[in-house]
Amino acid sequence: MTNSTIKDKIGQFPRKLEDESIYIMREVAAQFERPALLFSGGKDSITLVRLAQKAFFPGKIPFPLVHIDTGHNFPETIEFRDWLAKETGAELIVRYVQDSIDQGKAKEETGKYASRNVLQTVTLLDTIEEFKFDACIGGARRDEEKARAKERIFSVRDDFGQWDAKRQRPELFDMLNGRIAVGENVRVFPISNWTELDVWNYIKEEKMEIPSIYFSHQRQVIERDGMLWADSEYLNKEADEIPFEATVRFRTVGDMTCTAAVESDAVEIDIIIEEILSAEISERGARIDDKRSEAAMEKRKQQGYF
Repeated sequence: MTNSTIKDKIGQFPRKLEDESIYIMREVAAQFERPALLFSGGKDSITLVRLAQKAFFPGKIPFPLVHIDTGHNFPETIEFRDWLAKETGAELIVRYVQDSIDQGKAKEETGKYASRNVLQTVTLLDTIEEFKFDACIGGARRDEEKARAKERIFSVRDDFGQWDAKRQRPELFDMLNGRIAVGENVRVFPISNWTELDVWNYIKEEKMEIPSIYFSHQRQVIERDGMLWADSEYLNKEADEIPFEATVRFRTVGDMTCTAAVESDAVEIDIIIEEILSAEISERGARIDDKRSEAAMEKRKQQGYF
């Protein structure tokens, strides 16, 4: 790709995507009694917050932000979460995977690749039950992963929180059907039709604040499976995995135990976009939780995952 082609793609956000997402947000508020916005502190959920602000301006966001905190998050993400909730005046609900472990509902993984990512499902389903949420808005996009490409914008979950790929409703002419039976709930994906590039161009045009780990910085890392992992107390390191300092950033943000960094000197959004356009691996190529099996994401969704 030539430099001129790259420059042409920077800052080109199709506003029809924003219009569609705002329409979806308003449909959620109109069709459901107790919706919530699932907030991870990553760029996609931050984008959802901005869209919700626009959808209901000049009023406040009419539903809470819900974060399922694994306890293994990047500190920068938690700091940003708290700042954004205060800045927007949105209600913030936090529930902890550690509580699910203490209650015997979830079991801590062991071994080199141990992660709490899968355990979030237990805590999420309990949170949905606790607050009787009938719709949970998430930042998944179809371009991220093939299981997510199967999702409708309104994706029904049964009374056990489970998803059936074969039980998908048609969404013709932008008609969104929010009818659900008692006990069911819907996962809603307003930016389903966006790409990673769309999100970054939107962040650029809207001048949105994002966590610092998306930009290049010096960090202690280890090398594992050809990738760089942020050194932390949560990683089960082997004797030959010696931490060293590198200049990195994170392309996607999950737990410290399952999200690898990329070497980068990108300190501004235009450079990040250039990197994305020339990247040879997908955005979630640095997420080890997606590589546990060929159908890892789909299996987690069937169990009630985001």
